[in-house]
Amino acid sequence: MREKLIVKTGLIIIKSVINLCKKVFGKAREKNSTLSSFEQPIILSRDQHPVSRKHISHNALKVLYRLNKGGFDAYLVGGGVRDILLGFEPKDFDIATNATPEQIKGLFRNCRLIGRRFRLAHIVFGREIIEVATFRGHHDSDEDKNCQKISKQSEDGMLLRDNIYGSIEEDAERRDFTINALYYSAKDFKVYDFANGVADVYAKKIRLIGDPETRYREDPVRMLRAIRFATKLDMEIDADTKAPIKSLAPLMANIPPARLFEEFLKLFMSGKAVENFQQLRDYSLFQYFFPAVDQQLNQNTQPYLADFINLAMKNTDHRVNNEQRVSPAFLFAAMLWYPMQEHIQRLNNETQLTPQDAFFGALSEIMSEQQRSIAIPKRFQAVMKDIWILQEKLVRRDGKRAFKAFEHPKFRAGYDFLLLRAEIENAAGNTSEQGAALQELAKWWSDFQDCNADTQQVMVKSVVTTKSGPRRTTRKRRKPRVLNSSSET
Repeated sequence: MREKLIVKTGLIIIKSVINLCKKVFGKAREKNSTLSSFEQPIILSRDQHPVSRKHISHNALKVLYRLNKGGFDAYLVGGGVRDILLGFEPKDFDIATNATPEQIKGLFRNCRLIGRRFRLAHIVFGREIIEVATFRGHHDSDEDKNCQKISKQSEDGMLLRDNIYGSIEEDAERRDFTINALYYSAKDFKVYDFANGVADVYAKKIRLIGDPETRYREDPVRMLRAIRFATKLDMEIDADTKAPIKSLAPLMANIPPARLFEEFLKLFMSGKAVENFQQLRDYSLFQYFFPAVDQQLNQNTQPYLADFINLAMKNTDHRVNNEQRVSPAFLFAAMLWYPMQEHIQRLNNETQLTPQDAFFGALSEIMSEQQRSIAIPKRFQAVMKDIWILQEKLVRRDGKRAFKAFEHPKFRAGYDFLLLRAEIENAAGNTSEQGAALQELAKWWSDFQDCNADTQQVMVKSVVTTKSGPRRTTRKRRKPRVLNSSSET
């Protein structure tokens, strides 16, 4: 599909659209663009773009048609249009309209209104949700600024409430990036380009609309979005757009932990975790996700930490790109493994706790600290705990313990985590007794899974667990019993 779209649109876009974009929006590339730049959008007719109804979700088309039939303007907007232009298959179909949330709800029985910062309508079709937003307006009038029910800003300029509605031109200017200010109408099959977005799509440029510092202050998460779009779409962030990111990074401290969890999923569970991790580190943004991990990375207190995280992310990216199941819990467990070990070591040095008490004490501390940055749901915390506990259970293999560990619901996650630890030890060339034991343990469990029940019994009997860990040994022969001569008859 992608090759056909490129062949169909390449010459048309290059020869006519980009030249027209440059002519109309040459001034819009300046750092401080104005509303006048949006008064004359570039309109691409049906034969000038590849966006077609066959590329759009059937449910999204239903929403567009019903809004149009109800007398409202409605457009497919943002990423859906952008991805089709690039030849990708869109995953999300967002719609913008001049209907208010209440009017939208009146048209759809399967609609629910969400959001406090900005009111949105979710039209639910089974597992698919079509997000519909009313055109956003400007915070110009004193009446709007003084009414905190519809508009509210923090001292840093961040929008806390943003329920001011406007026209499509105002909505386009309120969009974050030029590549997202693209609107497709199912009524006339035209694409409306308000911010030179088509040219930036094909030039592979991530460019903010308006003054970058102001836009980042309105919503600091835009810094994360700039990085995510750049890695996801293989694009370059414009110089003016990336210039203020490092200096404004502290604004991320104002983002609620629940919202940062959502951003974590988008950044690290979409097949581009390794690249996003490096970009977040380069722009001093990673610390607002995992402060304890960032501190260890900066101080280099754990020599294998960076390699361990990169390997975990590489494995996650591989699974995502091969459409295999992944869980955020595994990546969280990998991220916090070394900080967790540091907490356990500190408790062992300061107190005389049992290993179990030290583990749960460290778990409570590390999760309490982490929750202030990312609100990790309890269902993922439970899996993280199981993965960590299994690292000890997999060591104790004598008697029935090996079979109990093998039957654990999260055995596979714990085993994969063990392989990750062993691989890092091997890659680092760790020849210490602990490193060798870890690699031997990983191999033992790999062999154990491939054996039949009888062989598994033999493997378990050949292992004796000591205080220092597992070791292979053979049973000592019992000495023959010597009878006392006095007891002979």
